[in-house]
Amino acid sequence: MEAIQTLFNQDITALVIGIFIVMSGIIAMFNIIGKFSEIIGRPLKWVQRKNQDHELLIATSTKLNALQDKHEEDVRQSISHDKAIKEDLEILKKMFIDKEIDDQRWEILDFASAISAGRKYSKEQFDHVLSIYEKYENILEAHNLSNGQVTTSMEVINEVYKEKLKNGF
Repeated sequence: MEAIQTLFNQDITALVIGIFIVMSGIIAMFNIIGKFSEIIGRPLKWVQRKNQDHELLIATSTKLNALQDKHEEDVRQSISHDKAIKEDLEILKKMFIDKEIDDQRWEILDFASAISAGRKYSKEQFDHVLSIYEKYENILEAHNLSNGQVTTSMEVINEVYKEKLKNGF
């Protein structure tokens, strides 16, 4: 009991400072021994492990930086490729729309030409051409284009169609 009482009577601050001084001395001694062993060319195992860990950390950091640079380059290339694909897709879309318009226009003009030449068609064929004309107009409207060639042909087709409805096919 007296020992405990004596311990509590001691100056705690001096004790803590003393412990830190001893620990600092031990750490300094280990560092000095480690450096000395490296200088003489026979490093201790714990010094070798510490150096290997340090070298591994540096190598990992270097490779991580290289990987990050590669990733950034890949992202830049990906964005560039996406732009090129988008531009090509727009070109293909325009080409497809132009082809669709041309095909529908040709079918309507050909049908009107054949009717004018006296060729006979059924009601279903007339309905088909009228349906194509409706799609043709919708495509033109959706893409802000104008119809300059099919209007006269549709007038001929509608006129003959009305006549056929009255007189029969």
